[in-house]
Amino acid sequence: MLKLSGVIITFNEERNIEHCLQSLANVVDEIVVVDSFSTDRTKAICEQFNVKFIEQKFLGYIEQKNFALSQANYDHIVSLDGDEALSKTLQKSIIDLKSNWKLDGYYANRFNNFCGQWIKHSDWYPNKKLRVFDRRCAEWKGINPHDNVQLHDSNSKSGHLKGDILHKTYQTYSEFNQKTEYFSTIAAQAYFDSGKKASVLNVIWNPTWAFFKSYVLKLGFLDGFNGFVIGVQTANITFLKYAKLRELQQTNRK
Repeated sequence: MLKLSGVIITFNEERNIEHCLQSLANVVDEIVVVDSFSTDRTKAICEQFNVKFIEQKFLGYIEQKNFALSQANYDHIVSLDGDEALSKTLQKSIIDLKSNWKLDGYYANRFNNFCGQWIKHSDWYPNKKLRVFDRRCAEWKGINPHDNVQLHDSNSKSGHLKGDILHKTYQTYSEFNQKTEYFSTIAAQAYFDSGKKASVLNVIWNPTWAFFKSYVLKLGFLDGFNGFVIGVQTANITFLKYAKLRELQQTNRK
């Protein structure tokens, strides 16, 4: 029977990591946790489980996750963040794969919990993610912090699993606001490093479109007040990303 490695990166995930590990424990044959020197109880909680715990200075989201993949003993991977867990249905789907793996990778929908509410619209569900895959056929790519697993070959074959990745995202509005500021800075720098430019039109139009898409086209209004908050912050992070990119452009012209 095929063996699976569960792979996780963490930093100060004491709030969520136990649920994550519990959901993997009876599914995979080993769990690898790569931690960026957490200052909370993350390590202590992980040590209560049978995990391979590695401390590694943070390399960047994409780089850290690919490093974590390289630490696994098995090629067939279940990759989660520390604030994610497998639903019961998804656990069963992955266990079934161990005797019936046919493709290069498998997608699952991610179901996001925001401030205690499971978000069913707002471009947050179904949030399809490739998280079960053969590492010989895939790796983490993208532009930080918007990382995603991509199959190497356009002819690679993928499928979709029943069940959800349960994601405990921001649990307060203040946390959402702080992360918006943090991630917009990382994204702006990554865009700048890749040579991307930001025009005034980008700063004005892209946030407007981001809100309209989230709140109207993706039915965010059906998620109530939190749907509105998500729409506003989606626009805000887009605005900050392009505004900061313009600032970097202007600073480096001097």
